[in-house]
Amino acid sequence: MQIGEWEGRVGRKWAEEWRRTDRSFTGLTEQLLARARSAPFDRALDVGCGAGEVSLALARTQSQSQIRGVDVSEDLIEVARERGSQLDNVKFDLADAASWSETGFAPDLLVSRHGVMFFADPMSAFSHLREIAAPEARLIFSCFRAMSENSWASGITALLPDDTVEQPAPMVPGPFAFADRELTTSMLRDAGWRDIEFEPVDFAYIAGAGDDPVADALSYFLAIGPAARAAADLGPEAREAFVLRLGQFLEQHRSGSLVALGASVWLVTAKAP
Repeated sequence: MQIGEWEGRVGRKWAEEWRRTDRSFTGLTEQLLARARSAPFDRALDVGCGAGEVSLALARTQSQSQIRGVDVSEDLIEVARERGSQLDNVKFDLADAASWSETGFAPDLLVSRHGVMFFADPMSAFSHLREIAAPEARLIFSCFRAMSENSWASGITALLPDDTVEQPAPMVPGPFAFADRELTTSMLRDAGWRDIEFEPVDFAYIAGAGDDPVADALSYFLAIGPAARAAADLGPEAREAFVLRLGQFLEQHRSGSLVALGASVWLVTAKAP
């Protein structure tokens, strides 16, 4: 996925879906925030902040700290600014974190919930972030582990025609760019970060909820994400068949008023020199 897509159509769809996206990551977000709050910080940078949930959560509980959220999507930044309009200690910038900087703002905490996986040049981006960070700044980000460990991705991909499935590759922008622990460690080390650690975290990816959680999950997956991209390229008959299979798959993962799928991520931590 290229940065231009986030600046346009993809960013607009994710801005429309921010409520369901925040919901899907509920099981991960609190664990990410707990690690961010485990030590004091004065200035935090939220990389690829999206609609701002992580930035806003930090701003609400760390009222003496200054928070900056950065994203390339104008639509997502507009949502984040609206959500944070009552908070004085958070600001959202429309920019690429791979080149963003603010005079006098050297973050001692850099955090990202799945925002770093879309860097076009990860080495350059993380080198830049290390350069603008305060000495011994903490880096904390989440990224998906292998597709095979994420049923929300592997299960749905298995329902698509084989010739429509794009296999993920290490360091290529997309959900699984940093799934390979050794390659990601090497990249971060070469970018100047130290004390690099990976913690495996599993959580329930909430895809649907309410009176008809299957319909909710189906509309969500057809709106954003890899399934939406693939389904949009199918012909009418193939798309209809895929939607039918997807609905059946989601029904198998229904429990009462929820549809939850397995998700597996790395929580990656590192320090600047």
